[in-house]
Amino acid sequence: MKNKDKSAYSNLKSKIYARFLLLTAAAIVIVTALYRLLWKNRGGDVVVDILLRTGLDSTAAASIYQRYFRNFTDIIWIAAVTLIFLVMLRFFMSWFTKYFTSINKGIDALLVEDDNKILLPPEMAATEDTLNTVKDTLRQRKRAANEAEKRKNDLITYLAHDIHTPLTSVIGYLSLLKEADVPKETADEYVQIALDKSLRLEKLINEFFEITRYNLQEITLDKRDTDIYYMLLQLTDEFYPVFKQHGNSIELNADENLSGRVDAEKLARVFSNILRNAVSYGYAGTPVTINAARDGGVIVISVSSHGKTIPKAKLGALFEKFFRADDARATNTGGAGLGLAVAKQIVTLHGGTISAESEDEVTTFTVRIPA
Repeated sequence: MKNKDKSAYSNLKSKIYARFLLLTAAAIVIVTALYRLLWKNRGGDVVVDILLRTGLDSTAAASIYQRYFRNFTDIIWIAAVTLIFLVMLRFFMSWFTKYFTSINKGIDALLVEDDNKILLPPEMAATEDTLNTVKDTLRQRKRAANEAEKRKNDLITYLAHDIHTPLTSVIGYLSLLKEADVPKETADEYVQIALDKSLRLEKLINEFFEITRYNLQEITLDKRDTDIYYMLLQLTDEFYPVFKQHGNSIELNADENLSGRVDAEKLARVFSNILRNAVSYGYAGTPVTINAARDGGVIVISVSSHGKTIPKAKLGALFEKFFRADDARATNTGGAGLGLAVAKQIVTLHGGTISAESEDEVTTFTVRIPA
């Protein structure tokens, strides 16, 4: 690309240089032609004749010609060449400024939302390529921003609907408890349902807050020497009730001495999000496996779960904010679509990578971070 740019600008410089030389040569040719046609062997007679017509005698006219014209012939012709050169330079500048006009039109075209290419003169090929690249980049960014905004608006609409559903249930069951004389067992059942719906409502409200603060909050790390094994063990204990309720088991395979310099709180959030996804989208009654080991100077941690195979086309989008792998958007399990996006941001800040693979109804998330 650099060689192409250099070649393009070299062509432009060569063309400008050639035009300038042509301009200089043209000025000299024009002055020479005027000298030979109008001045040589007759210029003195013309000047003296003009002076005689003003009323001077021949001696005075000849003296003035000799003093002010003949003795300064070189200066006069240099001035003539300069004058003609400046006139032609005016035409040269008009030709040259067309490049700036073309560039200005190209810059204006950046704001036009179409697929048309920006076209500049051949000598401006490098600038043309740059402007077209900028235009494509701006168009892609705008499209991505519009898609993200649409997903966000759709998600807020979905969440608003989801909030309305448990809220209606809570109000309904509490109203039944207040207005009707129900048996204790039935009352306990109504209270439990109202509690479950209230917890669901709390989760959805928290997701609303997570959406609104996502772009306003800058994640910073506080790295410290951390017992990675113990951190993962705590997570398995924390998620044990959730997994048990869903009929899943959780297995940790890791070296008890596995450690690294990380932000333990933020990294725990990464795997909490991954494990939450394993519960939300995994099959009930299947195992979830966490494998962790050191590979040279890198800690590799993977979480595998059994569930519906995620199409390859969607794997890359899993870590985009507001993206949900399940288009059906299960009401009881669907999140805001921010968990994996936040996880990716945290892992990236650690200087690591996070990826996903899904095949034969087994989905594996793999995190690699420097130890």
